Amino acid sequence: MEYRYHTCDVFTRKPFGGNPLAVIPDARGLDAAQMQAIAREFNYAETTFVLPAEQGQTRRVRIFTPEREVPFAGHPNIGTAFLLADLGEIAVTEDHADITFEELAGRVPIRIERCSDGAIECELTAPEPLSIGREVDAGTLARAVGLAADQVVTRHHFPCVASVGLPFLVAEVADRAALARATAQLDRLRELEDAGVTSFIHLYTRDAGAFDLHARMFAPLTGVPEDPATGSANSALIALLGTVAPEPEGETRWHIAQGEDMGRPSELFGRVEKAAGEITEVHMSGSCVRMFDGTFRM
Repeated sequence: MEYRYHTCDVFTRKPFGGNPLAVIPDARGLDAAQMQAIAREFNYAETTFVLPAEQGQTRRVRIFTPEREVPFAGHPNIGTAFLLADLGEIAVTEDHADITFEELAGRVPIRIERCSDGAIECELTAPEPLSIGREVDAGTLARAVGLAADQVVTRHHFPCVASVGLPFLVAEVADRAALARATAQLDRLRELEDAGVTSFIHLYTRDAGAFDLHARMFAPLTGVPEDPATGSANSALIALLGTVAPEPEGETRWHIAQGEDMGRPSELFGRVEKAAGEITEVHMSGSCVRMFDGTFRM
């Protein structure tokens, strides 16, 4: 059977920037083992497989890294929504469309907007409220990414697991130089997993120039040595920062850079809404560029 595929670069307006994504817009007939093999063949951070909805929403979407299926991820949602709109499979009327994907983590609402210049931007709403899990000490985190412990900032929060649909170990580092030096240490990441802590590491710094934050994400044990743009990790990050911020109410916006240290500059726009001291909604948005189209046979 022949299947169509399309690729796009996500969280960028320039080709060969952002985070590449492969999308199979009609994956009916493929089983999980076949999906995993296809994702491994593309060897992108994620590949998505689009299926008919089962719960009355817009589509069901399954997301695979080269090594495993994941319940939720940011750039696959943004890129899949973009491609379905760009292909005309989702109608964008009156310059926008509101859709919902069914995923393992739950329902993921996405707003698709057509800009005045014709570009399509998408904003997702995280499928789960923020959950904060285990903390690790600065030394443990530092050893996992090849840094000295004094380069890990604990003034705002200790390194901790945070999730709005997919868990990440989130930590702040001192500056851009420390962020650039970070290198995932596989043996230390395996030790984290053995201890029941996720090995998905999301580092950030406030030393970010024209941006509010600059980030890097490492997940080499799932076949992703480094991710150029991670919507799910940055969503968890800004939800965490919103929680520790003193303001009890209102909206906070974040302009985030990622991918520069691996030659794929990416730009993410996040916002969190807070009421009575609690985070009520987390959103992440960005642009995409359509890249390659083709077919394969199974």
